Amino acid sequence: MNLQTGALKREKKQWLLDIIDFTQLVKLRLTMTVVFSALMAYWIALPLDRSLSYKLFSIFLGGSLIAGAANALNQVLEKRYDAKMSRTSNRPLAAGRMSDSTALLIAGVMSVCGLILLATLNLWSALLGAVSLLLYAFVYTPLKRLSSMAVFVGAIPGALPVLIGTVSAQGELTTLSLCLFGIQFFWQFPHFWAISWLGHQDYIKAGFKITPSLGDLPTKTTGFQAFVYALFLLPVCWLCQRFNVSNYLSFYVFLISSLFYVLLSFRLYMVNNKKAALALLFFSFFYIPVVLGAFLIDKFV
Repeated sequence: MNLQTGALKREKKQWLLDIIDFTQLVKLRLTMTVVFSALMAYWIALPLDRSLSYKLFSIFLGGSLIAGAANALNQVLEKRYDAKMSRTSNRPLAAGRMSDSTALLIAGVMSVCGLILLATLNLWSALLGAVSLLLYAFVYTPLKRLSSMAVFVGAIPGALPVLIGTVSAQGELTTLSLCLFGIQFFWQFPHFWAISWLGHQDYIKAGFKITPSLGDLPTKTTGFQAFVYALFLLPVCWLCQRFNVSNYLSFYVFLISSLFYVLLSFRLYMVNNKKAALALLFFSFFYIPVVLGAFLIDKFV
């Protein structure tokens, strides 16, 4: 009986470890962040005379499957490089706890199921989902070892979830969808440059060239890049007002948040230290929920 109980405990423990490995393979937190943007964009774009429907579930599950598949493929392609970085060395593939074939099977099943779910919304949603998956896994991922232009390329699939959300609600590309895309697109650069500053030595050690500073220590170039791209949020803010995408609340929340984002990016450029990079990164986590939340509130007010 004790032997049987022990075997059951070991089996249960292994099952839990497999679940944890799966969440690491699909980068669950990152996936949920991506899906949150798509859901918020859908709700913002949905006409007031229409109630939330099954589409919300299809966006959530379909978006989660596509994002998870892209992250799994990313780890298959970067297994050797992940093993060299302290931040990623414990991922299931890098640590050898999962085989490439298992990860590829998971990614393949998730891709097909995700695209089918998005296709039930409309063809635009499925097309954008496929573009996002292909760009992230097969263009952005290998480009990271060649040039910092990878960050620009990676920002496209990073911003496509809001397009998927809006076209699922409206059935076509609109001014609203393009404005929300612009917000999510330019937000990513200061966010990523802050991560790049903090993980600079790991990226260099692994052979990635996604940081603007290729020396042993991050230079002010990283902060300057963050500052320049943060500035682009200001004309996007103006365009939202110009084309009546934003109302008073969303306009001022978007403007104030963007100005603060610009200031934090400029501070990283000026002082070039860990404290400034952490402050920029911390604020970036709140930027998208706050701005999209203001757009949603404005819709009902």
